[in-house]
Amino acid sequence: MEIKLYEDRYRDDMIFMVLQAKDALGRIPSINEDLLDIKKNYFDRGDMFWIAADDNDRVIGCGGYSRIEGTNEAFIHRLYIKASEKHKGVGSALLETIEAGMRGNGITAARVHLGNPPEQWFESYSFYPKHGYAEYEPRYMRKKL
Repeated sequence: MEIKLYEDRYRDDMIFMVLQAKDALGRIPSINEDLLDIKKNYFDRGDMFWIAADDNDRVIGCGGYSRIEGTNEAFIHRLYIKASEKHKGVGSALLETIEAGMRGNGITAARVHLGNPPEQWFESYSFYPKHGYAEYEPRYMRKKL
């Protein structure tokens, strides 16, 4: 597995992976609008986005962050892992890369917004606390970097 900055050539493969990941969780697959144009919605704003690729250069995970205006904090967005690749360290590797990218850009705290109801987002509610995140209000977690 390799973590690398997103490039447009991964767009369709990434979108397909996200739809599959949502389907595997029993959610109706739909695409998040920001994923349709990563350059405009992340890079052009000074934010970052990465993909995890397998040995065949297929997308098996993705995630990025967007800075919270007027602060030194940022939200993590779209951390998705292909269902067949979960529990193999892909999510942890992506999260570590995102956090390192934040620190490198002067961000001092990471936040994440979790879905509702928690029963449908159980993976997120257990994943982030394992990596040092704590709930600061319902459906929101934060970690000092």
